[in-house]
Amino acid sequence: MKNLSKVILSILFTTTAFTSFGQETTGTTSPSESKFILKGGLNYSTVTKGDFDEGPDPRTSFYIGFAGEIPIVENVFAIQPELIYSRQGFETNTTLLFSNYYAKYKVDYLNMPIMAKIYLGKAFNFELGPQFGVKINEKIADDDSESDRNSVKNFDTALAAGFAFNFDGGTFINARFTQSLNEVIENSNSKNMVFQLGLGFKM
Repeated sequence: MKNLSKVILSILFTTTAFTSFGQETTGTTSPSESKFILKGGLNYSTVTKGDFDEGPDPRTSFYIGFAGEIPIVENVFAIQPELIYSRQGFETNTTLLFSNYYAKYKVDYLNMPIMAKIYLGKAFNFELGPQFGVKINEKIADDDSESDRNSVKNFDTALAAGFAFNFDGGTFINARFTQSLNEVIENSNSKNMVFQLGLGFKM
């Protein structure tokens, strides 16, 4: 936990420093200023089939976090580092001897995407970039109990892509798809897949 706290504090400091630097170097007009962003929404997550007999079902949960948008070319291109708490995982339903067994794998991450944003006018933008995740919690729950697990790897590297609609006043709607580049469950060849749909506000 001490190492995780250091990571969080480092990212907080870095995001704040980059945002402040962008504000100092891009002037005072609002379109070119760096912006602090609050965001959150719905997670629809699962893992690829890999070596499982059947592909797991998705888990529906949420994500919440913040970001800093740093303009590189005004109204055209920006860099956006983020720090996101993301509740992910998957569900399984197995039938054995005419009985159904249900389990929900709850895997929570602290994700750090670094997105390149390309604007098509002021109202619409695409985004693409790498994401680095640290697992902070892992549990498995069935109909009767919940217990800790450690079958998911502690670190996840992924690629994220999405788009956003931006409204006057700083509010935006964002959709994003993320998939791991590496195996996330030991000896399974399976990878995280997450679809996110949410709201955000730029300040």
